[in-house]
Amino acid sequence: MATWDDVREIALGLPDTNERPSRGHAFWRVRDKGFVWERPLGQTDLRALGDTAPDGPILGVRVESLEIKAALIGDDPGVFFTIPHFDGYSAVLVRLERIDRDELREVIVDAWLSRAPPRLAEAYVVEHGLG
Repeated sequence: MATWDDVREIALGLPDTNERPSRGHAFWRVRDKGFVWERPLGQTDLRALGDTAPDGPILGVRVESLEIKAALIGDDPGVFFTIPHFDGYSAVLVRLERIDRDELREVIVDAWLSRAPPRLAEAYVVEHGLG
């Protein structure tokens, strides 16, 4: 089970990342481009999800494409989900209490790579032997 402290530690451990609140919630950016954020469900979200609406903390995560979003949700709908507000938007929601720290790290790093400037992302990939 992951926590907000895990999110904070992983996100702030990435180059050129900062945390600044947005609408009263935690929001992490790489050079002013958001990549992960606290995303509580609002009344409209709860109505749309009905009985499937999760309890607990929800993390919003940018993904590289709508195909990746669909794959994450399809592979593990107990962890990843979406809401109508995110239709057509390359982001997925994560039930923080259902994701382990290793998978959380992977999701956050991928989100960061999708938003970081190309040179910064390339340097990180090389330095960490990714790709």
